Amino acid sequence: MKSFHSFMAPLFDEFLAYRKGLGYSLRAHRHHFFVFDQYLKDKGADWKTLHPAFFLEMRANLKMEPRSVNRTLTALRIFFQFLIRRDFLTKNPLRDIPSLRENTVIPFVFSPEQVDQLLNAVSKGVRKSKGFFLKDFTLYMTLLLLARCGLRISEPLRLLTHHYRPDDKTLYIEKTKFSKDRLIPLPLDVVRDMENYLSVRRSTMPRDQNPYLLPGKEQNPMTVAQVRLLFRKSIKQIGLEQQRKVIGNVNISRPTPHSLRHSFAVNTLRKINERGESMDRALPVLAAYMGHTHYKYTSLYLKVADALSRKNLVDFTLWQKRDQ
Repeated sequence: MKSFHSFMAPLFDEFLAYRKGLGYSLRAHRHHFFVFDQYLKDKGADWKTLHPAFFLEMRANLKMEPRSVNRTLTALRIFFQFLIRRDFLTKNPLRDIPSLRENTVIPFVFSPEQVDQLLNAVSKGVRKSKGFFLKDFTLYMTLLLLARCGLRISEPLRLLTHHYRPDDKTLYIEKTKFSKDRLIPLPLDVVRDMENYLSVRRSTMPRDQNPYLLPGKEQNPMTVAQVRLLFRKSIKQIGLEQQRKVIGNVNISRPTPHSLRHSFAVNTLRKINERGESMDRALPVLAAYMGHTHYKYTSLYLKVADALSRKNLVDFTLWQKRDQ
């Protein structure tokens, strides 16, 4: 594992061990600490240099987008609060450092037709040979759960076989983001595919001991890297591959597996609206289904329709310029 090299390296390690003991994921904090660690090393910094002016300069010099800079500063504020509790400091040097103004982010959202197109492409790509059929089928089921149930990419990969409950057609999602558990009903077409998948798994692996619902090699689940690779290949195959665009203060995202979760939420709200029902009343239910800590986070999807309109306007403006 990559190590830290600045004078604060031991304290970074101590803080990460502390957070791990509390059950937090360390990936984001570790990334932000590496950014800060490298900056400290490049500047030859020590305790005497850690004053607000140092961090204002760092904020201006980091070669990252405003959103990434702000995330780094937030992680460091938490870290320095830890140091205050340990009596290394008496005041947080980042307390009065304001955040940068962030760009507006427009997520990539698949239409229902594009979701069907993607899943059909993945399904047709399942190889029929004995050595590949179950593996490809497993990856298809993973993407199916992302698209039809709005799961985060890690959630289907952590499912154990008993988390699928065929009697009541539900999935038990255990201790994912925010350490939340939830029980979600499955759409009937997903139940049908799941039963078909498990039947194939039992027939092709009669002595199967892998505890995961979507097994990989040996006793492990499928990996995030395998899912991302298949997603990229499929997106390219159906002609939806595109790079992220930054136009002014607007970031237009490229399609990623997480886009399927966004799309599930947005398309669900659209269907509710088309039926003449209240989207606001549906938000608490959708929030519980998706595992949000509060439905105010789910309400952000209500803004995506307007964001998509702006994206279409930007795309139309660019097309006109190219056509002139």
